[in-house]
Amino acid sequence: MNRAKSDALHHEALSHLVGGVNSPVRAFKSVHGNPIYFEKASGAHVTDVDGNVLVDFVQSWGPLIHGHSHPEIIGAVHEKMLNGTSFGAPHLGEIELAKRVKKRFKHMDKVRFVSSGTEAVMSAIRLARGYTGRDILVKFEGCYHGHVDALMVSSGSGLATFGIASSPGIPNDTVATTLICPLDDLEAVEYLFNEHGDDIAAVVIEPLPANNGLLIQRPSFLAGLRRLCDDHGSLLVFDEVISGFRFKEGSYGDLCGITPDITALGKVIGGGLPVGAYGARSEIMEKLSPLGPVYQAGTLSGNPLAMAAGAKTLDLLDEEAYDRMEALGALLEERMDRVLEKHGYPMRLVRRESLFWLSPGDGEPAIRADQIAKDAGALYADVHRALLDRGYMMAPSAYEIGFLSTSHDESHVIGLVEAMDDALSHMELAA
Repeated sequence: MNRAKSDALHHEALSHLVGGVNSPVRAFKSVHGNPIYFEKASGAHVTDVDGNVLVDFVQSWGPLIHGHSHPEIIGAVHEKMLNGTSFGAPHLGEIELAKRVKKRFKHMDKVRFVSSGTEAVMSAIRLARGYTGRDILVKFEGCYHGHVDALMVSSGSGLATFGIASSPGIPNDTVATTLICPLDDLEAVEYLFNEHGDDIAAVVIEPLPANNGLLIQRPSFLAGLRRLCDDHGSLLVFDEVISGFRFKEGSYGDLCGITPDITALGKVIGGGLPVGAYGARSEIMEKLSPLGPVYQAGTLSGNPLAMAAGAKTLDLLDEEAYDRMEALGALLEERMDRVLEKHGYPMRLVRRESLFWLSPGDGEPAIRADQIAKDAGALYADVHRALLDRGYMMAPSAYEIGFLSTSHDESHVIGLVEAMDDALSHMELAA
C-alpha cells in the first residue's frame, strides 16, 4: 500500500509540530510506523492523502458512534453554523443536550458542559473536593482520566501507595494527595479507607477501563467501592468518557446496577466535536459557581456546534441502533476468536457491546493492568501492520481499543476477520 504522500507530510510536520502530531499515540511509534494523513471520511471508511480507502475501527477514538460524516449530524451542525460558531452566552442548544443527557443518566439532576473529557474529569474531582472539604483522591492502575495533573500518577509497587507523578512537569506535591490501588482488589481499597477514610474526597474510576486495554471489572468490585464511599462520606466518581452512551442503558454504571455520585462524559456526547460534561444530583452540582464556591469556567463550553452535533447523535441512538451494534460485536467476537485459535496466535478478542480489544497474550483476559502480557506491544505491532496493509485501520497501540459504529455492517466485520486470517497465514509462512 503506497503511503508516499503521508510520509512526506509527516516529514514536513516534524518541522512544525512536536513529533509531527498533536497527540502522542497518533505518531504510530508503538507500531513502528509513520502516521497516516487522512483527507476525508464517510461512514465506516477513511481515505488517506495517497488515495487508500480503509475500513476504520478507530472512529476518531470513540466519538463517532454513527460513523464519519453522518448526513443528519453534518446537517445539524451546518444549520447552527449559519447562525454563528460560538456565542459565549447561553442558548437553547445547551438545554436540549442537557435534557437528553439526563434522560439516559438518571442520577444527574444538573449537568455542566466543558470542551473535553479531560476537562470533565478535572472539574469533577475539583467539585468532589469542594463538596466534601477533603483532599485525597483514590484512583486505579490502568485507568486513564485524561492528562489531569492530579491523576497522572504511577503506583510503584502493587498495594496502595501515595502517588508519584508519571510525567515531568507535574510537581510531586500535586499528586501527593492521590492514592493508587490495583483494579479488582477491594482489600487494598479497604486498607486505604481504614488509614485515610476521613480525608478521602473521592474514588475515581473508569467503571469499564478502556484506555489501557479493555479491563472488564466485576460488578461486585464496583459495588464494594460504592459501599466504602457511603460508609466514609466520600464520593464515587465514574469516568464514562469512553463508555458513556455505548450501552442501551445509557451508562455502564446502570448496566452494573451501581449509581455513582458524579459522572464525567465525553466522546459520543459531542458527535465528533470537542465536548465533555459532568453531572450529579443537585446538592453536589449546586456547589459550582455561580451558585456555589467551586469555580469552573470555559470560553467555548456549550458552544452551539458541539451541542447540535451531540443532540443529533443521541437522537439517532435508538434501541435498534444498539441492537445492531451488539449483533455486529457478537459476530466479530465469535469469528475473530475462531481465527486466532485456528492459528494458535496468542491473542483474543475482549468485548463489551460496541467496544472491543485485541488482547495480546494467552489465558484469561486481563482485568488488571499488571495482567496484560509483557510482550503485548510486539504481538500487536505485527498484526497492526498486516491489517493496515489489507485495508483495515486499527488503533496504533496495543493498549487502545476498537470501536464499532452504526455505520459498520457485517461485510466490514467479516472482512476484518478474513484479513486477520490471511495476515496470520502469511506470518506463519514468513516464520
